[in-house]
Amino acid sequence: MHVTKVFEVNRSRDVAIEVLDRDETLPRLFPGRKVEVVRKEGDRKTIEAEYRALGQEGIATFHFDFLMDGSIRFQKVCDGNVWRTLRGEVEIDELDPARARVQIEMEGHTKGLVPEFTIKGPLRDQLEEMARALRDEIEDAPGS
Repeated sequence: MHVTKVFEVNRSRDVAIEVLDRDETLPRLFPGRKVEVVRKEGDRKTIEAEYRALGQEGIATFHFDFLMDGSIRFQKVCDGNVWRTLRGEVEIDELDPARARVQIEMEGHTKGLVPEFTIKGPLRDQLEEMARALRDEIEDAPGS
């Protein structure tokens, strides 16, 4: 299953990339959950986030890899009962010197006993939460 969210911000691409790179931004992409950056190695940040999905609670681990072009690729460590794979990407493109377009994509495949239609709604909700939080972080940042 594949979900995408695209939005525009009234900040430059450079400001948007700077905001995305801040340690405090990643936890804010998961509002209402306890989230912390647990490891930083080179261009990779690893977070742990509390979750509730399909009636289960637990801790999810995500690796965020910051690429040279300013985009980020991320993937969930799929050690639970729902996801076989879950990965995504955040790309930021310049529209003009004062505006940027942000695209968040996620693609995942559930484990055999979990029909994808049961998790597609929660995945879309998660994407919307992430997009709203990232938009707010970028829009509230100083700069052009």
